[in-house]
Amino acid sequence: MEKIDCKKQFKHLYGPSTKEIVCVDVPAMNFLMVDGEGDPNTSQSFSDAIEALYPVSYTLKFMVKKGPLAIDYGVMPLEAVWWSDDMTAFSTGNKDAWKWTLMIMQPEFITREMVKEAMVEVAKKKKPVSLSLVRFDAFREGKAAQTLYIGPFSEEGPTIEKVHLFIAENGSQRVGKHHEIYLSDPRRTAPEKWKTIVRQPMS
Repeated sequence: MEKIDCKKQFKHLYGPSTKEIVCVDVPAMNFLMVDGEGDPNTSQSFSDAIEALYPVSYTLKFMVKKGPLAIDYGVMPLEAVWWSDDMTAFSTGNKDAWKWTLMIMQPEFITREMVKEAMVEVAKKKKPVSLSLVRFDAFREGKAAQTLYIGPFSEEGPTIEKVHLFIAENGSQRVGKHHEIYLSDPRRTAPEKWKTIVRQPMS
């Protein structure tokens, strides 16, 4: 059986160092996505989105492993892009005004038909509240700056500022949405050890 490690395949995107900020070119990749808004710490829709994305992702994994493709691969980490109609909401702390898209990257051989089949299977077994909101789309960021931050989410501000400064010092401008990739499981890891990739698209 063929085994694929997408994290290693895209190591430059999913394996940055804490020691530097780097510029990367992010190609178009396919994701399972759920859109929502509100404070991620208190919003039920945020939790519901996570509880829909993971079952579909794992169902796809086992479908592919047991099916004709016979490929074994690891489910990719949770990611989120963040924005607000009024971007000052990020500095004033008004998290209720935050908007987000939660997503999990899928290997290139996953098709829309396979996603539909997986969603039917999940509906039979778990029936997550936000299952109907899950969509399968391509997402491309292009040129971006990124680094790895270790610690609780509440203290990542200085790291974000460093990424923004890196972009400015390179004569570029921020474009698109703030992007985070969560490499740690908060349920099993102490906050001071949480690993988060901080990425910002740039022009």
